[in-house]
Amino acid sequence: MEMTEMTGVSLKRGALVVEDNDSGVPVEETKKQKLSECSLTKGQDGLQNDFLSISEDVPRPPDTVSTGKGGKNSEAQLEDEEEEEEDGLSEECEEEESESFADMMKHGLTEADVGITKFDPSEDIFTVLTAEEKQRLEELQLFKNKETSVAIEVIEDTKEKRTIIHQAIKSLFPGLETKTEDREGKKYIVAYHAAGKKALANPRKHSWPKSRGSYCHFVLYKENKDTMDAINVLSKYLRVKPNIFSYMGTKDKRAITVQEIAVLKITAQRLAHLNKCLMNFKLGNFSYQKNPLKLGELQGNHFTVVLRNITGTDDQVQQAMNSLKEIGFINYYGMQRFGTTAVPTYQVGRAILQNSWTEVMDLILKPRSGAEKGYLVKCREEWAKTKDPTAALRKLPVKRCVEGQLLRGLSKYGMKNIVSAFGIIPRNNRLMYIHSYQSYVWNNMVSKRIEDYGLKPVPGDLVLKGATATYIEEDDVNNYSIHDVVMPLPGFDVIYPKHKIQEAYREMLTADNLDIDNMRHKIRDYSLSGAYRKIIIRPQNVSWEVVAYDDPKIPLFNTDVDNLEGKTPPVFASEGKYRALKMDFSLPPSTYATMAIREVLKMDTSIKNQTQLNTTWLR
Repeated sequence: MEMTEMTGVSLKRGALVVEDNDSGVPVEETKKQKLSECSLTKGQDGLQNDFLSISEDVPRPPDTVSTGKGGKNSEAQLEDEEEEEEDGLSEECEEEESESFADMMKHGLTEADVGITKFDPSEDIFTVLTAEEKQRLEELQLFKNKETSVAIEVIEDTKEKRTIIHQAIKSLFPGLETKTEDREGKKYIVAYHAAGKKALANPRKHSWPKSRGSYCHFVLYKENKDTMDAINVLSKYLRVKPNIFSYMGTKDKRAITVQEIAVLKITAQRLAHLNKCLMNFKLGNFSYQKNPLKLGELQGNHFTVVLRNITGTDDQVQQAMNSLKEIGFINYYGMQRFGTTAVPTYQVGRAILQNSWTEVMDLILKPRSGAEKGYLVKCREEWAKTKDPTAALRKLPVKRCVEGQLLRGLSKYGMKNIVSAFGIIPRNNRLMYIHSYQSYVWNNMVSKRIEDYGLKPVPGDLVLKGATATYIEEDDVNNYSIHDVVMPLPGFDVIYPKHKIQEAYREMLTADNLDIDNMRHKIRDYSLSGAYRKIIIRPQNVSWEVVAYDDPKIPLFNTDVDNLEGKTPPVFASEGKYRALKMDFSLPPSTYATMAIREVLKMDTSIKNQTQLNTTWLR
């Protein structure tokens, strides 16, 4: 089995240790989530696993949720809900499977690249349907014609071909169901609405009771979609704009997740009908409230993680898990914060902060090495050849991505007004870039802080008293532990440690042509106020068990939907061919389960390394 080595910082019983780490697992930050399974190699602690899954098991939210003020949703936003404006959408187009993913990921990021010392549908999905068939399906989905179904003849009648067509329709046109029919000796794939037209009628045709809260809150269960992609699916099928939805935090694609969502003036009945139409989605726990949800209101996440096929001894498992429980882990921002391709999101953020708008445009649109979808490659090639945003936009079959939004902005405002063109991208997505840069700086500085001072508080470190940061003085050091120490994300409203790490911050930002003393931007949205983040996190509610099993393909615990459907939990043998470590823990918001598992396994969590391991294991 191939292994990729790196040197990284790990936690060991209160002492700083530098170890050679092997490749590892990307575990995405989620609420009530289960990660898809991924292969791993043996780590320094002797733990090895072939698969990982993760789930959050939080009690379902109460019928009434206190959300406070917030949100920019307004009733006026419903006025244009049938328009096909493509705002409020996710950073990237929907992902697809690629046979050469492992090769492409050779150009991807490693943990070292960001300061920490997938397989998706095939390209056939976008080519198996003709332009005319796509148009008919689009019109069917949006109820723009009188057809109740669309039939597509299967020219090459094989099971594989039919499967590709089924997958293509369900991927490109969420909400449509498909079935295979024989008609006069020919095979057809028939697409239709499962819920029917009446159930999904335009909400403007229905009155909204004045006594009812304007927002319908519900719990969303989803598989293999991040939060923003899921919102896009729901909004497209309901024929409303994505920005009438709100949520407390984003949950990642490579997971089964459960989280609360709020939507403006959509009835529980209309939402419930989606359960008949959408695969890998479940909606429930409906209630009407006065307020939307706000980012940052989330109080935390609970995870259940299963590491399959471990080879570590019981003592090694006990030592690793006790370390996680009693000491914790370095609170790095996880790899998903920085994107998956050869152009990390922090580079775009740095260019925004530098006010280098031509570079921002080039970084987003230029050809790049790494994991790229075929249609994005063609779009980038067209852009590099012509610098014509309209021509490049025509190469995108799915325009709901940052590249498509920016190209649409350039077509509208012209190449001399990149700032306005970039502004078409939803605000949260634009800010994601500069937050990524802050995270990049923070990761690097925390690595240096631990390298220089170890896992103990020292004079000049920062701690929080309420919301205010203050310095640890010489005669006060013994009153604090490493769990009290915070480090700043750079900004105009923070102070920096009063030891040599302060100069390290200054040097890093100066090297990036940024002024640490002036983090205000000409454009207010891009001014960084900064924040503080604990350098060590100790998980709560930590428990674990080692279980035995024989079949590597069976689930090792139930999801929330499994429990709701009354499925019997798996029964474990006293002895089995394989062993798995099942662990549960809770984390505060904006803390990455990836990094907790990194400490248990002492492994690099980058997709680049994990993909190479997957490829090796599958051979």
